Amino acid sequence: MKKTILAISGSVLMLTSCVSSKVYKDLESRHADLKRDNRELKSELDRLKGVDEELAELKAEHESLTAERDKLKNELTSLQSNYENLKSSYDALEKNSSAAIAENSRQNRELLAQLEEKEKTLAAEQARLEKLQKDLAARSQRIDELEGLIAAKDAKMNALKDAISKALTDFEGKGLTVEQRDGKVYVSMENKLLFNSGSWAVNADGRQAVNQLGNVLAQNPDISVLIEGHTDNVPYGGNGPLKDNWDLSTKRATAIVQILRENSNIDPQNLTAAGRGEYAPVATNDTAEGKAKNRRIEVILTPKLDEVTKLLNEVD
Repeated sequence: MKKTILAISGSVLMLTSCVSSKVYKDLESRHADLKRDNRELKSELDRLKGVDEELAELKAEHESLTAERDKLKNELTSLQSNYENLKSSYDALEKNSSAAIAENSRQNRELLAQLEEKEKTLAAEQARLEKLQKDLAARSQRIDELEGLIAAKDAKMNALKDAISKALTDFEGKGLTVEQRDGKVYVSMENKLLFNSGSWAVNADGRQAVNQLGNVLAQNPDISVLIEGHTDNVPYGGNGPLKDNWDLSTKRATAIVQILRENSNIDPQNLTAAGRGEYAPVATNDTAEGKAKNRRIEVILTPKLDEVTKLLNEVD
């Protein structure tokens, strides 16, 4: 296009001298038009170059979007395939697990029923345990009270033994012993201190010993007094109303009771007489010494255990 413009310009110069003024003006006007057209064409060419670049960019973007679309389409196809597979698996699982779900539901109901029953049983056991704990506390308290009473009784019986031993000191070595065992006090008096052979009449020394014992018993009205008569195994050979050793032992025990009753401060309800004959020996009857020990009066002093018995019944 530039070559064409130059050729035209040369021709115009050559012809300027030989053409008329009108022709020159026409040529000059055409030249101006051609220059304007040239500028417009150049501008359009520049614009087209920009359009080409924009087109190239759009084409590249189109290719990128096309590739992205194809990728997304493939991913969608894969996801749809996975979805269909999962749906098929779920449908099969749901169908196959209906029976298992029903069985689990039944087992759950049974377990809930068992749990409720266990809770009721536990509540009942808890209530019973609380009651047992209260009973145990009450029983423990009664046992403490019982132990206190027993300790007090033991202390009292020990004091009683000491008082009797002190009161009967003058008769020590004369066949009289005082001992405490099994919560009781035993006062043992051999017959040589109390009676003549074959007799149940109490002699003077024996009466004095029994009276001094009675003075101590009068100060302890809550003590039960059991007087037991004992003999050796030699058969009774006396005459009179007595039949045998058992009768003799009973008569001697009763004689001691009668002396104790002379003390008005001793409650007769606390006194008991019993004869045991030769059937509760404390020594062998093969020797004279043993027979002497077996011929005796035993005064057995026992604390009244009404309060203890009551507590024992409450504990039971």
